[in-house]
Amino acid sequence: MAIQAKQSSWSLILLLVVAGGLWLKEQMARPDAVGGVVQTAEGWERIEGCRWIPHDRNDGDSFHVRFPDGREEQIRLFFVDAPESARRSYGGGRSNHERISYQAKAFGIDDDAAVEVGRMAKKKVESWLGDGDFVVVTRWEDPFGDRRFSALVELDSGEWLHEKLVKEGLVRIYTKGTVMPDGTSIEEQEKHLRNLEKAARAHGVGGWSSREIHQVR
Repeated sequence: MAIQAKQSSWSLILLLVVAGGLWLKEQMARPDAVGGVVQTAEGWERIEGCRWIPHDRNDGDSFHVRFPDGREEQIRLFFVDAPESARRSYGGGRSNHERISYQAKAFGIDDDAAVEVGRMAKKKVESWLGDGDFVVVTRWEDPFGDRRFSALVELDSGEWLHEKLVKEGLVRIYTKGTVMPDGTSIEEQEKHLRNLEKAARAHGVGGWSSREIHQVR
């Protein structure tokens, strides 16, 4: 009986060691082993002390971030899509021109005006994030396999960046959503964003104001 108990104990220890090793391997492979991380419900990680990094591929909804340990990653905001801030051509005859046309239609403006809105969004995000620390909340999802990690960004004011962009009329409500860290459902959050967008349209701000668009240089 004692022998069986001893064997069971060793089996349990071995199982725990293997499980611990697998967990550690998974954690080391993730790009989230950074300082200042607070684990929250639903698998979210709240990372304070993040910094915006200048980069030629930054846009209003996608930009490079330096995390507290010095690691640099690109994040992509949930829920919103900012117009492209420049026309780009890629290899194989590909370009972002068709995407710009879709973005322009969302605002009811022409393609040139949509690019101007994209530039406005990029400049606004730089002005909001470029001079101080901010909070990134993420689960390190990489939906496109290009190391653009889906995330939420919290400003010093406590406001979510994607909501502020909607208020300013600088993005369309489009792309991947998520249940919010406080448990707000995707449907509830999208309804809230639609109300913010409705107010932005009523006040003629950002992409909803041709006058403001053409003032941007």
